[in-house]
Amino acid sequence: MPKWGKIKIAAGFDSGFFLIVRSVYLVSKRNPGMEKQEIFDAAVIGLGAVGSAAIYHLSLSGKRVLGLDRFAPPHTLSSSHGESRITRLAVGEGEDYVALAKRSHELWRALEAKSGVRIFTQTGGILIDSGEKPWAKHGSEGFWDRTARFAKNHQIAHALPNLKEVSDQFPAFRIPNSGRVYWEKEAGYLRPELAIGTQLRLAGEQGAELALDSPVLGIEKEGNHFCLRTPEQTYLAEKLLISAGGWVKDFLSETAKKRFKICRQILHWIEVDPSFSWKDTPVWMWGFGPDAEDFIYGFPSLDGQSIKMATESFLEVDHPDLLRREVSWEEQKEFWEQKVRGRISGLRPNFIRSEVCFYTVTEDARFVIEPWRGDSKALLVSACSGHGFKHSAALGESLAHRLLDD
Repeated sequence: MPKWGKIKIAAGFDSGFFLIVRSVYLVSKRNPGMEKQEIFDAAVIGLGAVGSAAIYHLSLSGKRVLGLDRFAPPHTLSSSHGESRITRLAVGEGEDYVALAKRSHELWRALEAKSGVRIFTQTGGILIDSGEKPWAKHGSEGFWDRTARFAKNHQIAHALPNLKEVSDQFPAFRIPNSGRVYWEKEAGYLRPELAIGTQLRLAGEQGAELALDSPVLGIEKEGNHFCLRTPEQTYLAEKLLISAGGWVKDFLSETAKKRFKICRQILHWIEVDPSFSWKDTPVWMWGFGPDAEDFIYGFPSLDGQSIKMATESFLEVDHPDLLRREVSWEEQKEFWEQKVRGRISGLRPNFIRSEVCFYTVTEDARFVIEPWRGDSKALLVSACSGHGFKHSAALGESLAHRLLDD
């Protein structure tokens, strides 16, 4: 074992938890006969990564809070599904995001202690740059260099192992001689469905009302209150958070919608070669060229049969309702030939399954957090641009405090 890290992996995934979450905690709605005059202190529209964290922290306040979602989270129709999400502290997307990532790790651990549910698995993580040209990711030139610099600036436990050390420990990665590797001790993966489901369950237990399968069709201001209209009834709230992911476009003017791109992403589960062990592999990211899409990332095997891998695409779709959810054989073949072949050993060209999610992207890949329609009592958060889940716990906490303190 190299001096630069000892890596462990957690136990597998308990799908039964979701049945409990859905059947007991999340599918109940408000009484359809509730009078419109009942007023919530705060309402959250969209209960995905950030929204579920926000409603959880709002529910801790003892205030009367409401969460609404067009679906019944956790689900497979937006950005926060697919078994796992990478988390890391030295985030090359921006040095100001490091504090959010650190706080989120604290909150994930606290949530685990409170719920008894394993959400965060620390495996360590490696960031590979092929070293031929600076790799740009999320609008950041020299992403590898920025990551290493941020780690040093913020005293994040890391190392810069040489290629022999990496090859000896993780022979599946066929890194060119020009390559560089950054290793971070506290990196790992999050379980997005478990994180969202746990926060919503606890929010409900702490008094939050959850209106699921309830798309918000319109928002009007009535005096000092926001009037939220759904197909079944209307709600009033004094404060409002819109965290609707790609459906943020439904709450914006035609001009404002243009700030946000919906980009279809594909997740692949590829069969492992039994002669290789992927169980103790860290989470990993590899930039192999100068363009944002010259990129692959992956996870240790959670089932012993496959590993999850993906790249990034920035082709725009007008609205998440228009996403093509099917993944073709041609797309799988293209991924294997252009991303995997010649770089990753220990896999067979057999795709066990593929799934579609999406990014909501801004031009500079920065988060958008701002008053909605200029109203300080209504906040809009969106465009996590593919690097948001790791920050979502701290973002939700911060947004909840902003609503309560205003």
